[in-house]
Amino acid sequence: MCGIVGVLGNHEAAPILVEALKRLEYRGYDSAGIATVNGGTLDRRRAVGKLVNLGDLLVHQPLAGKSGIGHTRWATHGEPNEANAHPHRSGPVAVVHNGIIENFRELRAELAEHGLTPQTDTDTETVAMLTEMFMRAGATPTDAAIQTLGKLHGAFALAFLFDGEEDLMIAARRGSPLAIGYGEGEMFVGSDAIALSPLTDRISYLDEGDYAVITRAGAQVFDAEGNKVAREIRKIEISATRIDKGGHKHFMAKEIAEQPTVIADALSHYLSAGGEIRLPDPQVDFAQVERITMVACGTAFLACLTAKYWFEQIARLPVEVDVASEFRYREPPVPAKSLALFVSQSGETADTLAALRYMAGKADRIASVVNVPESSIARESDLVLPIHAGVEIGVASTKAFTCQLTVLFLLAIKAASDRGTLTDEARADHLSQLRRLPALIAEALDQNVAIRETARKLANARDVLFLGRGPLYPLAHEGALKLKEISYIHAEAYASGELKHGPIALVDEDVPVVVMAPRDTLFDKTVSNMQEVMARKGKVILISDREGLAEAANGTWDTITMPDVSDAVAPILYAIPAQLLAYHTAVAKGTDVDQPRNLAKSVTVE
Repeated sequence: MCGIVGVLGNHEAAPILVEALKRLEYRGYDSAGIATVNGGTLDRRRAVGKLVNLGDLLVHQPLAGKSGIGHTRWATHGEPNEANAHPHRSGPVAVVHNGIIENFRELRAELAEHGLTPQTDTDTETVAMLTEMFMRAGATPTDAAIQTLGKLHGAFALAFLFDGEEDLMIAARRGSPLAIGYGEGEMFVGSDAIALSPLTDRISYLDEGDYAVITRAGAQVFDAEGNKVAREIRKIEISATRIDKGGHKHFMAKEIAEQPTVIADALSHYLSAGGEIRLPDPQVDFAQVERITMVACGTAFLACLTAKYWFEQIARLPVEVDVASEFRYREPPVPAKSLALFVSQSGETADTLAALRYMAGKADRIASVVNVPESSIARESDLVLPIHAGVEIGVASTKAFTCQLTVLFLLAIKAASDRGTLTDEARADHLSQLRRLPALIAEALDQNVAIRETARKLANARDVLFLGRGPLYPLAHEGALKLKEISYIHAEAYASGELKHGPIALVDEDVPVVVMAPRDTLFDKTVSNMQEVMARKGKVILISDREGLAEAANGTWDTITMPDVSDAVAPILYAIPAQLLAYHTAVAKGTDVDQPRNLAKSVTVE
């Protein structure tokens, strides 16, 4: 969610901070601000809305200084306004924060006894006020920050900057990610490597509970018990953090177009020319696994629901799929010989990480499917399966979703091979279909112009239904989620067979119904449900292959043509029209495609 940057540099900090914050815009935000120390004096500037507003403010009210912190805020406590924008200041300290301080009300009561009263509605201000309280009592800035950390309950990534201290910054993490960048006589702090990559290629990640005392000479890192520790400094690939639109109008359009390439990359990492599926160590013997528990949020959850069909049908392995925010509080019993599998694009999703920690020590093995191998979820897993999608900037996930599906399908084939549930011929056919995927997706992308015309009609709708059967049922949910995320049209998805059990009451001449129906074993049943919609004047948009359209397109409102594909791989291919339909509908409505309202790319708070 919120983005944090910090600089102890040799050049003016304000422009560096603003540029770094621009690289964090993809995380979602509603206000922004920076603070610097110049000539020993701490000062700050904040603005509501996009970063351009902060930039305009800095033109009229410049902020000098070579030490600074910056922040993009996604509101949790308190509405988006300048008073609630970060950095928050109390006396001699300014603080930026990603996360939630759960005990801030109790801390406010304690602070009131010391004559300190809040000026904002935020939980973060409490952190700055506590630090000021300890400094009033005689603590040094460093000791005051450390004492403050000991009082906090909740999740946070924090950076502290102090009046009179031009060569000091304190950084800390508990639950939210934070990276430290090492330069030549300069030091940097950021929410992720993307923010820091133009500044340095040497980065270390704080572990859970760590705090760091940072000067231009380097960083001293301490663990949750206060012991000095060394965290590995890694050299990052700058090209892997490159963010540009590549000639496209939006990042989402670019990321949709990249899918043939990134899926081919993912396949090349896991699949040898001879058909061997190569997983990282430590290997999982699925013959010894009796149950898989899959946990995720949002689009990643829908990838898990799709993969459930593969694991159960191909590998004959029972699978439980749960939303992380429910799983972590349901605290279910964990059967023996269970594999816990967590899926997250960022690898920092707070509820998913909490669910993983619940399963630690209960499941036989913990595996994760992530796009960021250095993320918290990856570091706390026994087996990490990177999806190799590259940086995804658009809030609505596209290429990360299809790469997740690709890696999960490969894992299902590996499980089937280990368990002996797949003949050599069937295995070879599945792998052949996977290898065809990049070309099939490129062919599906050729429908871009036709889908844009369909979307222009869809943009006038207030409500849209999506229908699918089998593995296309989760894809119907994905289509509905994409549409409502970026176009703000109310959309719902149902299993086609559930239509008569309530949802058909919503159907009339004003409700478009998107039907995902490749010519598979369930096609005839899906078409029967589609006919029920059309009998009630529902406007059907049928997404199918040529054979399916030839058989069932009569009477539909519109159609979208997909290449022929095997039943098993169809969910990955049919994600493409769902993405394009949502994208072009949002463009037609004039919404903010890459940064839709109220949403954040990386949800690092509960």
